[in-house]
Amino acid sequence: MEKTNCVNLELVLLLIFCLCNTSVQCQTRPINHISAEPPSPSRAPELKNKFQKIILSILFGIVTGLICSFLFAFTVRCFVSPNGKYYKTVLDNGLTIAVKRLEPFENGSPQAQIKSVKRRMQQELEMLASLRHRNLMSLRAFVRESDGLCLVYDYMHIGSLEDAMKRVRENQLELRWEPRLRIAVGIVKGLQFLHFSCNPSRVLHYNLKPSNVMLDAEFEPRLADCGLAKMVMPNLDRAPSGYDAPECFQSCNKSDVFSFGVILGVLLTGRHPMDPFFEESASGGSLGRWLRHLQHAGEAREALDKSIIGEEVEEDEMLMAVRISVVCQSDLPADRPSSDELVSMLTQLNSF
Repeated sequence: MEKTNCVNLELVLLLIFCLCNTSVQCQTRPINHISAEPPSPSRAPELKNKFQKIILSILFGIVTGLICSFLFAFTVRCFVSPNGKYYKTVLDNGLTIAVKRLEPFENGSPQAQIKSVKRRMQQELEMLASLRHRNLMSLRAFVRESDGLCLVYDYMHIGSLEDAMKRVRENQLELRWEPRLRIAVGIVKGLQFLHFSCNPSRVLHYNLKPSNVMLDAEFEPRLADCGLAKMVMPNLDRAPSGYDAPECFQSCNKSDVFSFGVILGVLLTGRHPMDPFFEESASGGSLGRWLRHLQHAGEAREALDKSIIGEEVEEDEMLMAVRISVVCQSDLPADRPSSDELVSMLTQLNSF
């Protein structure tokens, strides 16, 4: 990306140089007037100056347009997140925010239906904007447009948990067990607040996965997109992500617990749930089934990410966390713990 940007910048500078050189030639080249009579000596310099100003104005407009186009393209490439949803924006007062654009309306939808959806979404967004918790990414504002919505959030400099784990797998980031456990505890505390502390009713996430878990400068997690998946596409199927519960999109908080169990498994193993490894019959077909098989065989330690294996006390915590991840990924919702119970289970592993 940096190499491409440098090449683009060189091309723009070269073009500017050529255009400027052309403008100099235009200034020194004699002007051929289409006239039966030559102009008087007193008006020739004036006409020449006017012609030069016109040429320079045209060149200035071309160069300015090219530079603006280049800077806009560069900005979009640099500040769009990998999933193409969040945009980094700096306000006039210097505050950096993240803006997400939603387009929940299909082309050709009836106006009455659009108005109804807009009214319902505004009510939901007003409720979400009122939620405040350390482990939630607060919705600061939203702007209604004719064909969509723009949501304004705090900007998280570290990015998402998905970005962090990708860098871990590529050996670009070292993430020890303690911060991973802290991230897990923060996620489940955010779920506990959504499920049990929201008034007048509980809030379900519906789309919990690492790309929707943002990390602040201290690697404290904040849940993003709470409830948006159900709001934007309530009746649509979506591509499998490896984090969805079998009963996904039902009004059940245990679906969020299943997704958390997969995230905890990712933190423990370092593996992505859509890794081709899990398509093999020996792995059971999923991250949860693989962990369950190793746990029953007494080989759960083999699943742990080698980069976090260290002290014996920490390994005991990790093995307990494997058991928690497995029970969270139970096929039946009734067999999974609640987010309230999970807070107690995880905080007992360490002191937070």
